[in-house]
Amino acid sequence: MTNEDILKALSNVQEPDLGKDLVTLNMVKDIIIEGNRVSFTVVLTTPACPLKDLIMNACINAVKLLVNKDAVVTVNFTSNTSSNRKDGKTILSGVKNIIAVVSGKGGVGKSTVSTNLALALAQGGAKVGLMDADIYGPSQHIMFGVRGERPLMKDVDGVGMIVPIEKFGIKMMSIGLLIDEKQAVVWRGPMVSNAIRQFVTEVDWGELDYLVIDMPPGTGDIHLTIVQTVPVTGVIVVTTPQTVALADAKKGIAMFGQAQLKVPVIGLVENMSYFTPAELPDNKYYIFGKDGGKNLAEEYDIPFLGQIPIVESIREAGDTGIPAMVGDDGITKKAFMDFTANAVRGIAMRNANLEPTQIQEMI
Repeated sequence: MTNEDILKALSNVQEPDLGKDLVTLNMVKDIIIEGNRVSFTVVLTTPACPLKDLIMNACINAVKLLVNKDAVVTVNFTSNTSSNRKDGKTILSGVKNIIAVVSGKGGVGKSTVSTNLALALAQGGAKVGLMDADIYGPSQHIMFGVRGERPLMKDVDGVGMIVPIEKFGIKMMSIGLLIDEKQAVVWRGPMVSNAIRQFVTEVDWGELDYLVIDMPPGTGDIHLTIVQTVPVTGVIVVTTPQTVALADAKKGIAMFGQAQLKVPVIGLVENMSYFTPAELPDNKYYIFGKDGGKNLAEEYDIPFLGQIPIVESIREAGDTGIPAMVGDDGITKKAFMDFTANAVRGIAMRNANLEPTQIQEMI
């Protein structure tokens, strides 16, 4: 066996999402051959790649079928999270992907989805940050169980920077960490926009594969400030199945599809899709309607990322500060993991196939 033999065999293995073979994509590194033993490293587009096992089996089969049926094949994995930024990286220079989680209306569980998306990414091995951009109604400090804590400050090249709270392997920042919880944030639009810019430029986010931004509901000032301040890789739209929520979700999709904005929609996730009692885990009761989010995704020709059930444990997890991805091992965790796997694949395909992400100049 030679290196050329191995590369020729692996040129028949396609990366399932990107549609090209591993050799063309320059994903094969460090081939070592010792007798019948061969090992090599496949460089994934994200440490949270849901297709590791599929790629590993395809590589092993290719070498055995096309090179040596008696070969003992070891496939190692490393990752270089894909990114497609075109902004000079002057802001959030260490962040590869910025993902905004949006909804047309409140109450659809956007913060719950943001929290568990971030945690699922981190559990897959990615470096993740979570920014709570809902200035008027922050909730991430509650969901992470850090109420009453205050972030520290540090000096970075002579500039004072806020150090985000770290918990469950996530760097998290919320206005709820900076103000008295009993006080209302009564600010005009410019003050809110200024606070968002501070969260971006005056927080030491460091090196991240993904920064998940939990956006406020609607299509207002904060959304415009975000896309004009940082290069948003794409948005994930959260809805619930009923008609009222779907009508508002359409506005969120339409906002980011405007010609002067053009931020890609990674996909849509349907929250509170069905009710499953803990004592009847195989039963599904579609109390808010069935497949509304799936049908909406098909209507707008955007990927449907999954369905999250309405389960009492999800509510309890948010209230107690131990999110579902940390404290649950049942259908809830599996639903969030499946959704995250689809989101990761969507981000990788966005980076491979669409125009580079950049700060928006419009409005």
